[in-house]
Amino acid sequence: MEILKLRPATKDYLWGGTKLKEKYNKTSNEDVLAEAWELSAHKDGVSIIENGEIKFTDYLKEKGNSVIGKNYDKDRFPILIKFIDALKPLSIQVHPSDEYGLKHENDYGKTEMWYILEAEEGAFLYYGFNREITKEEYSKSIEDGTIEELLNKVYVKPGDVMFIESGTVHAIGAGIVICEIQQNSNITYRVYDYKRKDKDGNERELHVEKAIEVSRLTPNPKYSFDSKNSINDKLTRLAKSDYFDVFSGELKDEEEMFNISEDSFHSIIVVDGEGILEDENGQTYKLLKGDSYFIPAQNNKYKMSGTLKYVISTLPL
Repeated sequence: MEILKLRPATKDYLWGGTKLKEKYNKTSNEDVLAEAWELSAHKDGVSIIENGEIKFTDYLKEKGNSVIGKNYDKDRFPILIKFIDALKPLSIQVHPSDEYGLKHENDYGKTEMWYILEAEEGAFLYYGFNREITKEEYSKSIEDGTIEELLNKVYVKPGDVMFIESGTVHAIGAGIVICEIQQNSNITYRVYDYKRKDKDGNERELHVEKAIEVSRLTPNPKYSFDSKNSINDKLTRLAKSDYFDVFSGELKDEEEMFNISEDSFHSIIVVDGEGILEDENGQTYKLLKGDSYFIPAQNNKYKMSGTLKYVISTLPL
């Protein structure tokens, strides 16, 4: 049974902090570590397989789509998983749909979900609009810096989940650490960035015209997800889309068995605690906070034990 431990690509964006290095066992030569791309086959930051020291993209090229899922027929790996540490607020932004992204950027769009891991007192994020607006109102609010008045402000705590379909205007606020599961895309249209300047003294580029074209101008619908799954009956489904199916679980000094099939890979991200991952032959792998493992699609079982919280992501089936 092949189990791959991954090392992330890292990003030092200007809004990042140091919690990923201090609490999640990440390393970086930069002063700040904004994002760690834990499971990534994207050209802008590729994960490395530690037990082999090869790029995750090279592994996929060698093995083919069968390690993703027996019926998977797309031309790229479906998802990208990150840790994000927002010491400062991210820009107000939006992502396009597949249709718009392929037409205008020659790339796929981006639907994503956030699993809140840490949130300082009073921390909040923006999630869609708080009422229906017009494109004219939208444009004017960007121009005069009042767009925050139109956005749905959500105070968050650890364990909260936000499902963000393409077209949803959003922003992560200061003092929040999240695990993000998203489509394998890096297209972001910045709507507003508080007139911040980068390290060279320049304001970052905005993409207002495209953002207005792709944004949903009504409040977001309420989402609910069925908890049924074939992996383990103690898991909680966090979100499901056309691109990913995401579950959370917790062990309290105990062990659990998990089923995997040829239909989908499993990605395991440890978000707290520590334990042991064991394959069907008895080979063990240490699980520490921040670890990322990839298990190729196959008909098999594996076991986790210890005291830990984790996230499992798969293809939607």
